[in-house]
Amino acid sequence: MFYWFISMLELRHLKTLTALREHGSLVAAATDLYLTPSAISHQLKELDQWFGVEVVNRRSRPVSFSHVGLRLLKLADDVLPQIQIAHTDIARIVHGQTGRIIFSSECHSCFDWLMPLLNQYRQQYPDVDLDFVSGFESNPHELLQNAEFDLLITADPIALKGIEYFPIFEYESRLVLSNTHPLVRMEKITVQELAEQTLVTYPVDKHRLDIMAKLFIPANLHPKEIRTTELTQMLIQLVASGRGISALPDWVVNEYEQKGWVTSRRLDCVSPKGLRRTLYAGYRTEDKDKSYFEGFLNQLDKFSKKRNHYYD
Repeated sequence: MFYWFISMLELRHLKTLTALREHGSLVAAATDLYLTPSAISHQLKELDQWFGVEVVNRRSRPVSFSHVGLRLLKLADDVLPQIQIAHTDIARIVHGQTGRIIFSSECHSCFDWLMPLLNQYRQQYPDVDLDFVSGFESNPHELLQNAEFDLLITADPIALKGIEYFPIFEYESRLVLSNTHPLVRMEKITVQELAEQTLVTYPVDKHRLDIMAKLFIPANLHPKEIRTTELTQMLIQLVASGRGISALPDWVVNEYEQKGWVTSRRLDCVSPKGLRRTLYAGYRTEDKDKSYFEGFLNQLDKFSKKRNHYYD
């Protein structure tokens, strides 16, 4: 009985009933639905025959509904809005307006500039879910390639099949010292002097730390001790209290140096311009043609141009 009911009753019947309720006459309902009054009348006869009772009293002005008609109107009120929502959602999916982007980052402090960027993106693409993987992976590039997440913030692009990298901006990794540290007063700081210090940093593989990868490891040296913390503010407090030195991106250091908490120095023992790196966004080539993903890359490009212009 149920399947018979579903097969005979169509969306057009429900739309006709709601149009009749709204307009009160066959002629007005037919105009609204781009049908003829006879087509409307034929649909009502079908309903009357299927249910064995009159569904709509067409003789009254405006038309009135029997108990069966009222129950079908309730069904229409429940079903038709859901159909419209589903239609809209499917259209957004087909046209790339909805989806999900999962982020991963090798940069602990990238959230300082990334979160405002994501908030702007949400205004344009409210139906796109944005999420982050928890923790820091040992092989993030391979995980990106295997679709464990969708976008990787990294300073170390690795050539992998199907992976592209977008250069976001260049930054300087600066030496961070307490205001009273003896190295603050030195005109030039050598890597050997830095190796005598405790390095305060994030709990990631040493090869992924700028100061290790570009300073200590090439010099075949190692800090006296390495102390780790996941929180940038705790790292700054440890440095400010003389517990060690650190190296952080310029956009992080600037904030705390302006507050007078720490002093930063250029790592000119790496090069005259200091320890400079480029931050990249890695993603799978197959994703860049998705409208919502392309929208994020476009927004990232605007941010990149604005920031690089500001720092030129």
